[in-house]
Amino acid sequence: MILKKLKLFKTEQVSSDAITGALSSVIDEDQGKDIISLGMVSGVQVQDGAVLFVIEVDSARGPALEPLRLKAEQAVLALDGVSRVTAVLAAARKAPQVAANQTSIQLDGQTAGKLASQTSSSSSSSSGHPDPHGMNKNPPLTLPIKKIIAVASGKGGVGKSTVAVNLALALSKAGLRAGILDADIYGPSVPRLLKLPAVKPEMNSLEKLVPYEAHGVKVMSIGFMVEEDTPMIWRGPMVQTAIYQMLRDVDWIDEASGQTEYLDVLVVDMPPGTGDAQLTMAQKVPLSGAIIVSTPQDIALIDARKGIGMFEKVDVPVLGIIENMSMFICPNCNHEAHIFGHGGAKAEATKLGCGFLGEIPLDIDIRVTSDEGQPVIVSNPDGAPARIFADIASQIKAQLFPA
Repeated sequence: MILKKLKLFKTEQVSSDAITGALSSVIDEDQGKDIISLGMVSGVQVQDGAVLFVIEVDSARGPALEPLRLKAEQAVLALDGVSRVTAVLAAARKAPQVAANQTSIQLDGQTAGKLASQTSSSSSSSSGHPDPHGMNKNPPLTLPIKKIIAVASGKGGVGKSTVAVNLALALSKAGLRAGILDADIYGPSVPRLLKLPAVKPEMNSLEKLVPYEAHGVKVMSIGFMVEEDTPMIWRGPMVQTAIYQMLRDVDWIDEASGQTEYLDVLVVDMPPGTGDAQLTMAQKVPLSGAIIVSTPQDIALIDARKGIGMFEKVDVPVLGIIENMSMFICPNCNHEAHIFGHGGAKAEATKLGCGFLGEIPLDIDIRVTSDEGQPVIVSNPDGAPARIFADIASQIKAQLFPA
């Protein structure tokens, strides 16, 4: 799992030799050598005491090497000057057999921009067939969750995360056992939207992370694992692994305490676009459907159309489109202004033959409550915006759990 092991912050910067030495003590039992001499370590990044690196492995061995990854994290975490460690398993381009004197680990301040180019991805599956998205290293997930829905957008800046959080809370208020996964690797905002600490959750007796809970909803986010201002310079395989492990290695239903009742619905706040994260969710997660969030203007609708097309191609049903920032109603005179246009998403839904779930206004109450970490659906449940979210949640619930 993606573990951000924490200890007291130390200002001394850890050296390249220290990290190399620590990882030299981590033995790959199958090959009988340490991971440094085998050339398995790449893409090392150090910033303010936080260390991130990739362990490149044969894709066929990936699922069995979680203990090796944990040992590597623990070895580096023990070093002075290290406050956090993340080790990510990624498929190697070929089985690593590099001699010790050929191993190169870059640890200076320039490595952040180089991490993407240093991360290897698998070009073929264990069966020898092409696997351009590197998906074969993880088996399909079986989760204690009845329904999983993705909230997606074709582009950023349309308020997708705010919509996803309020919908998860609205589904909870509608009587469902709900959770939210912040899978927006490059811009996680759910911790702030729910006023949760950016601190790694605890691990329970099942060696799974215990999700935070806000207003009765289970919450997991990559934002708990990294500093808020730390850039996530990750290529596709790392993004896929992070999402996969945040789903698999989280105790969504408190199994450690003997709980067996499944979560009814998990809302996944997706990154914008149609890339690796969406492919991971579509190919490895039993998605019950997707919701597309768009603003009314044409440029946003073009990208929303791409998002809809992507989900259709991977056989994930689109539950509907939401038009966010649909109109602005002046709080003083109640005049309705269509700043970004109006009705474009509804017209697009009709054109594409998918459902239209509703219009959410550009409302100052939504903005203020989001900034304060008290979403409008719980802070002002009787207000007009909250009623809109409740109505959309009711439509989604009816589609997921028809009477």
